[in-house]
Amino acid sequence: MVLIATDILADLCSVSLGLLIALVPVGLLLWLFGWLGHRFWIVLAATVLAGLFGLLEATTWRVQPIVVAVLLAVAAGVLALAMVRVLTFAAGGFGGAFVVNLIFPTWEQHVICFLVSGLLCLLLFRWFFMALTSFTGTILLAYATLALLHFNDVLDAVTWSDDNAQLLSILCGIAAFAGFAFQFSIDRASAKDKEKADDDEDESPSILARIGFGGSSKSEAA
Repeated sequence: MVLIATDILADLCSVSLGLLIALVPVGLLLWLFGWLGHRFWIVLAATVLAGLFGLLEATTWRVQPIVVAVLLAVAAGVLALAMVRVLTFAAGGFGGAFVVNLIFPTWEQHVICFLVSGLLCLLLFRWFFMALTSFTGTILLAYATLALLHFNDVLDAVTWSDDNAQLLSILCGIAAFAGFAFQFSIDRASAKDKEKADDDEDESPSILARIGFGGSSKSEAA
């Protein structure tokens, strides 16, 4: 299984330096803190994808590209959070079918893979989004790092990636798992802090009790 496509990397090596540098912080944020800002990433992804789709298909619809792109982007951004479960089901279904097809190329039950994967992702929504953002951030960082090395003439990124495809896939898998573990630990720590804060708030006396109104249960029993 190859995670870094050399044709995509070759196209990325020809873009501007500013765009390559901008991919690094975006990849880091997705890799380490994707779940914490999952609503932002969902809206951003839906807006960008809808805008690009509008630009590409505007000629087919015989409308101005910029107009349909902006309208589609706004509509997708507004509806993204309302349709987050539907998008999760679709993304999980297609992702699961893709992974199964890579591991078992002769398996032809794609509909079953799609439905089972989509349902599992809905049930494990938090974990799924952690894994998705960690994997996406890892891939972005890998592409950006290789393209920057190629831009600075450190190595021929396309040839090196083609010769070390399996090694790159293994390293990306390890990095994606590390990002998932980091996000999971942060989520657990924040949940424990929230539970502790709620317990402290429940145990603290109310303002009326402090100033003498509504005495404690012990005084009432006396």
